[in-house]
Amino acid sequence: MATHNRTLLVRQAKKTFLVLVLLPALLVGFSLWASDNQSLQKQRPKIGLVLAGGGAKGGAHVGVLKVLEEMRIPIDYVAGTSMGSIVGGLYASGFTPSEIEKEIRNIDWEGIFEDSPKREDRSFRRKQDDTLYLFKARPGFNNGELQIPLAYIHGQKFDLQLNRLTQRVSNIKNFDQLPIPYRAVAADLETGQEAVLKSGNLSRSIRASMAVPGAFDPVLIGDRLLVDGGIANNIPISVARSMGAEVVIVSSLGSDLMTREEINSGLDVAGQMVNFLFGLNSQASLKTLKTDDVLISNELGDIGSGSFDRIKETIPIGVKAAEQARQQLKRYSLSKNDFERHLAARGQRGQPKTDVPVIAFVKIDNESDVSDEVIEGYLSIKPGSKLNVSQLEKDIQTIYGLEIFQSVRYELVEEDGKHGVIIHAEEKPWGPAYIQTGMITSMNFEGETAFRLGAAYTRTQLNPLNGELRIGAQIGDEPGLFAELYQPLDPQGRYFASAKAGYVTQNTNTFDAAGHKLNELHADGFALNLGFGRQFGTWGEIRLGYLRQTGEVETRIGAPQPDRDYDIGQFSVQLYDDKLDSLFFPRTGHVGSLGYVVSREDFGADTDFEQIHAAYQHALSWEDNTLIAGVNLSTSIDNNAPFHSLNRLGGFLRLSGYEPDRLTGQHSALLRGIYMYRLSNAQFFETYLGASMELGNVWQDEDDIDFDDMVAAGSVFVGADTPVGPLYLSYGRNDDSEQSVYLFLGAPFSF
Repeated sequence: MATHNRTLLVRQAKKTFLVLVLLPALLVGFSLWASDNQSLQKQRPKIGLVLAGGGAKGGAHVGVLKVLEEMRIPIDYVAGTSMGSIVGGLYASGFTPSEIEKEIRNIDWEGIFEDSPKREDRSFRRKQDDTLYLFKARPGFNNGELQIPLAYIHGQKFDLQLNRLTQRVSNIKNFDQLPIPYRAVAADLETGQEAVLKSGNLSRSIRASMAVPGAFDPVLIGDRLLVDGGIANNIPISVARSMGAEVVIVSSLGSDLMTREEINSGLDVAGQMVNFLFGLNSQASLKTLKTDDVLISNELGDIGSGSFDRIKETIPIGVKAAEQARQQLKRYSLSKNDFERHLAARGQRGQPKTDVPVIAFVKIDNESDVSDEVIEGYLSIKPGSKLNVSQLEKDIQTIYGLEIFQSVRYELVEEDGKHGVIIHAEEKPWGPAYIQTGMITSMNFEGETAFRLGAAYTRTQLNPLNGELRIGAQIGDEPGLFAELYQPLDPQGRYFASAKAGYVTQNTNTFDAAGHKLNELHADGFALNLGFGRQFGTWGEIRLGYLRQTGEVETRIGAPQPDRDYDIGQFSVQLYDDKLDSLFFPRTGHVGSLGYVVSREDFGADTDFEQIHAAYQHALSWEDNTLIAGVNLSTSIDNNAPFHSLNRLGGFLRLSGYEPDRLTGQHSALLRGIYMYRLSNAQFFETYLGASMELGNVWQDEDDIDFDDMVAAGSVFVGADTPVGPLYLSYGRNDDSEQSVYLFLGAPFSF
């Protein structure tokens, strides 16, 4: 018993010792460690990273970031303007410098600032517009006033790119909650004052910060219309300090001021004025730097703010500039362990989670007169399906291809713990009515010329299904006037009906067997064309049509012939498949058509006949080279098509060397191969050098068809895809020893 009591006393003594001696010692030690750590934290100042605006020159910021991380410089706040807001926003959202560099190198900077949807994304209705000769520009015409866009670039593709890049933090609306607190700097277009964006949609804030006036559309956020922050605060040092930065590290990009020799136009003068605004406020910001701050000056030489084709060259320049500031930066360098703890404290870092969210809801933010169902009809994503960003972007580009929206973008949101997508469809402010003008002229330098000047008024969004009215007029050698109504019959635009009526004219030459011109005929009359069909996505359609036309044919030049009336009454069915990337200078894709025409007196025609037409062309490219191969076949089943419905060949790429429509017959065949070499790839003026080989002929009777009779022809040409349409200068010759030189502006043929 005594032994047991002694054991209890010993145990009690040990516990007392631990409580009275060791525990206080541990508490003192912890207090000293905490005090020391707190002291270290107080010794390290809060560092703000300031990234200046400067367009393509801003790629240098990536090089600066690479050195800062290599030196283990902790960043507590990020503030950026314009391109600085992009690089800064990605860094603040968790991208490593290497990831940002990879994205910058992979972005198609030439294509991302091109708003026009790829032809494959355009609706089939809009593809058909390519066969018109109207200029590409479509200013608005509403309430009797001509309206133009607020900027040249609407940023459609750029918006999608920013959405993709910021997807990992799409649920964060308070920028203080990003891995690094962040601010994007824009400018209020109404007041010119600085607009510091600290919450909302990150990609939209970045987009506003770099909306260069006149180049990019302003961005509406709340009740403010915002543009590039460089106008108000290009180097936002004050913003970083207001966030809590005690020390700032500034990455500046120099000035874009042009020399006197570089100022050669009104646009240059306007650009220089903007440069003044950027430069003056940049100088004012730099004057606020303190002794402990670090300025990294990137010297970009001849790389300008618009030199996005050279943006990769700017990254090593940034590395070099940061290295030159190494001595100043070194004072803020942390140990390896401390820097790793700093990175861990930021939270999200590096590649985002691979979990693909299930979309619980899809909302439509639609500012147009078309119904939400029209937009929904083009979306593959449905509630309950997993997010597929690539497919969503493709669907959005298809909606944009309707060409009634200034921009179509998506936003990933989270509500009550559920993931959803909001589609923002912003109507064109200069719509919904547009006016286009156009011109076509051609000559073969042998007396054959054509000149037509026209205009068309197009009113879209007539109703919730996006009905469309078009009125057009043409003067010149073939004057005309028409009105057309096109009406989709379902929200997806799959089924449609159309009606077109107008006054039409056509000039036609006739030749004798020896090829001598006999006369020039002129036909004029009134036509009604009704159609009903089914479209297949953006690539094709099948159409049932009825054409009723009545008029008179008279002889303008040549041996006089009595005037005669003519009547056309026919039904047709046409199948189209169009996947070319360009109608007149294609590099990839194909186009095909198959049609059947039946004419009957019971339908209003003066002749019964039937015809079948088939055509197919395919383009294949490598580097700057393109090969195009094609075949066109037409036949009149009973050899009895009237004069105005005969098949015609002759002219540029249609048996070159002959005059246009020189050969006419009940049956025709044309094979051709075309080679084109792209001389220049300018955004608004691509130029080509080309050559063709053609083989074909016409026959009056199917029993006469003999491929030994085929005429061989060829041409060489230069062509340009200009803002006013395709331009060609060509020399053609055939094995009948006939030759011609052709000049075309407009749509001389269709592939």
